[in-house]
Amino acid sequence: MRNTTFKQFRGLEALARIGTVSGAAKELNLTPPAVTTQVRQLEEAAGLPLIERIGDRFVPTEAGRQVLAAGARIESALSDCDDVLRALKGLTGGKASLAVVSTAKYFAPHALGAFGKVHPTIELKLLVSNRDDLFTVLRNDAVDIAVMGRPPEDIEVERWVIGDHPHIIIAAPDHPLVGRRSIAISELARETFLVREPGSGTRTLMERRLAEAGVNPKIGIEIGSNETIKQAVIAGLGISFISAHTVAAELADGRLVELKVNGLPLMRQWFVVKRADKRLLPAAEALRAFLASEGQRFLPKWRVE
Repeated sequence: MRNTTFKQFRGLEALARIGTVSGAAKELNLTPPAVTTQVRQLEEAAGLPLIERIGDRFVPTEAGRQVLAAGARIESALSDCDDVLRALKGLTGGKASLAVVSTAKYFAPHALGAFGKVHPTIELKLLVSNRDDLFTVLRNDAVDIAVMGRPPEDIEVERWVIGDHPHIIIAAPDHPLVGRRSIAISELARETFLVREPGSGTRTLMERRLAEAGVNPKIGIEIGSNETIKQAVIAGLGISFISAHTVAAELADGRLVELKVNGLPLMRQWFVVKRADKRLLPAAEALRAFLASEGQRFLPKWRVE
């Protein structure tokens, strides 16, 4: 594939992400036939189909996913090279990209805002995703650093502690267990749980803790966002095991209540993480150092005594 071009990689990436030739063409400022030609030429160079139609959308084949991952690494390497060259020329600024799990979105933007005031010429990029998707981004070297609760085991990483990350069980203010000072975790077997999707770090942690206590939770609704889970709990549809940092505001104003379950809060830690083999350029290293040293002060205050 030595004769492939960046235009061909970008054509495949846009088509795989958007799913339609017309949509990819619009984003790339090309005609639909031009996008089709680029993808066909890339397939000819690879000797394998890279894209296939499923229903009304195009999706990458396994070979296509490998090519896309390689293209992402090339784009990242070129971006790093650009930053190095700018630094060598004595230019200020640079770029830094940060990926965070969805529960970190309640403090990461505040930390980025403070960092941006200190380094106003650095261009920042923030990606919010669930734990599995964040691991994929790290694995593909598509981000400089990440903030998460439990670093991956199949990727060699370096990590720095930001601060404590408590997990609690929340309920609506009129729930029958509210007001109890000591609730056995076994009593939760009778409750309906509102949970995140599979792949969520919070759900994995909940399932592990309840299994240790011999509790098989009754799953009521699987919900893809913490915000919707909070609204569903407020509406009385069930209880939820959740990061305390996501519900600090609702606990403070009384819309939600922490159940006093024995053995909780379950305390984990927030980490800033990078791939062990990744050399951070000055802008990204400045962000990593800031999060490691200053990140704790942006963690939400959640305990209501």
